[in-house]
Amino acid sequence: MHQDAARFLSQPVAAQPGSPLRVAVYSRIAEAVRNGLLTPGSMIPTETELGADMKVSRTVVREALMLLEEDGLIRARRGVGRFVSDTLPRIGIERIRPFEDVLAGRGQTLEVKRTQAIRQAASEFVAPGIGVEPGTECWLWESVLIRDGEAIAHLQENVTAERVSFDRSAAAHLEIEDDGGATLLATLNNQLGRLAGPGECQISLSQVGPSRAKLLDLRPSDPVLVLTQYVRHSNRPFYLAKCLVSARAGHLSVMQQFQS
Repeated sequence: MHQDAARFLSQPVAAQPGSPLRVAVYSRIAEAVRNGLLTPGSMIPTETELGADMKVSRTVVREALMLLEEDGLIRARRGVGRFVSDTLPRIGIERIRPFEDVLAGRGQTLEVKRTQAIRQAASEFVAPGIGVEPGTECWLWESVLIRDGEAIAHLQENVTAERVSFDRSAAAHLEIEDDGGATLLATLNNQLGRLAGPGECQISLSQVGPSRAKLLDLRPSDPVLVLTQYVRHSNRPFYLAKCLVSARAGHLSVMQQFQS
């Protein structure tokens, strides 16, 4: 095992309030896998070694490893040990992440093609999602997400164009620099620091409709998955996105586990 991985895994873990210790162990190992510290196919330390390094019991480690195996991050070879899976499952929509990250596949190129970035009056639907009154000026960024040359999703993102205040700072207009190559959420994360949330993603099914069908090379009656993303910042509604995902994008996952 690489020294960086050993150093990362050897730090003691502590449970968060309301969360069992096995979840903290799971998260530590999963992060090492996702960040490439534990490479695909590599053998991971034993239950005893991990327990000693993280200052937790072997039982806690075993429970965490069972969860990792259930989620497809590791695999066990009887009589040999546990290994990082050769192909990792894609993280789904359970985290607040820009949609180009959500829909990007391993080894695939995803392009954000901006169709418009304008200021307009917030509609009755948009206004409560970004914490303003209807008619208040807001930003609309509209993009098509293209993976390996194929359009897979249409994305509309909104934030207020009014003066806002973060972390008790003086209110000011958001200075959003659009380079045309990233979604609004990715741009905000780069300029403001990662939005803390919490967030909520609502999932529904609809037809793509005539105008968006042309952008996605679909028929107007073709079904699309509609992901409506709400994100709060500094304890107030801040960001709203609606992403229409075509069937050619493949599956999306939502990680689940039993609560203790």
